[in-house]
Amino acid sequence: MTSPIRLRGLVIAPPLFLAPMAGLTHSALRRLILELGGVGLLSTEMLSAARLPSENPQLSPYLVRTPQETPLSYQLLLSRLEEVAPALAKLHTLGAEAVDLNLGCPAPTVRRMGAGSRLMEEPATVQALVAEARKQTDLPLTAKIRLGETLDEERLRNFCLMLEGEGIELLSVHARLRGEPFVRKPRWPWVGKVKGWLTIPVIANGGIFSLEDARNCLAQSGADGLMLGRAAAIKPWLFAELAHGLYGLGPGVGEVDKPALYLRFIELLEESFLPERRLGRLKEFSHYFAINYPFGHHLASAIQSSSSLIQARERACSFFAKN
Repeated sequence: MTSPIRLRGLVIAPPLFLAPMAGLTHSALRRLILELGGVGLLSTEMLSAARLPSENPQLSPYLVRTPQETPLSYQLLLSRLEEVAPALAKLHTLGAEAVDLNLGCPAPTVRRMGAGSRLMEEPATVQALVAEARKQTDLPLTAKIRLGETLDEERLRNFCLMLEGEGIELLSVHARLRGEPFVRKPRWPWVGKVKGWLTIPVIANGGIFSLEDARNCLAQSGADGLMLGRAAAIKPWLFAELAHGLYGLGPGVGEVDKPALYLRFIELLEESFLPERRLGRLKEFSHYFAINYPFGHHLASAIQSSSSLIQARERACSFFAKN
């Protein structure tokens, strides 16, 4: 058993986190995961701090949320000091339960904006952004990072200590360097180094796709909790599996009816989004969910070439009937 993570008034139990992922961690996936159980803290996709203040939460697909999606952390993509106050004011009106700062996204478009992992190369800028965010909110303030450009222990240590010193209350560490692809084995012992330097909770992210992975990661990192990214879309039931297997919580996971789960996801898309917003999100999800099947690439390509949600559903049912 492990004790829950407490950040101000927020209790995260079990310490299993959904990673923010563009095109994936929207209302439909969050609700699907909640129905299966085991998640301790949900997340939005990364939200542009510059655009956020003018977005309509009733219409924006990034802000759609139902009352059951709780606790929910909102992740901010920041690059400029003047963006901080208006973005946090907006998050207060939206009922955010935590705020996460994106300091790790390696996408070239994000880096060109001077945001995401680019910020790790600008510690003074990050220090000012975090200090301003801490001044503007009483919500739990967290951050997500990668290990940096190269394995530089002193640089990483100074950066992490600065984050803690400026008021970051929990740090998620994706255990890869900025330029390393997902096929590169994550460097979980480096999360352990970060854990040794800090007094705040440290969460390990990267390469966790099974209970065995989770146990290995915790053994190598000593992390306070785990964050699931792509695995949450491949196996939305993995949170429940880990909650039971690691922490003895919940009934565990029996035989998973994957076709029923996929069709339920389509239903949730229909409940969550305007018609023109649904198919793109199904295509994004299918790319990952198809990995569950030996011939899953046939499912993924059938959905990718679908021109409507109705057609996609029919093609999925046809695939499931044969597999």
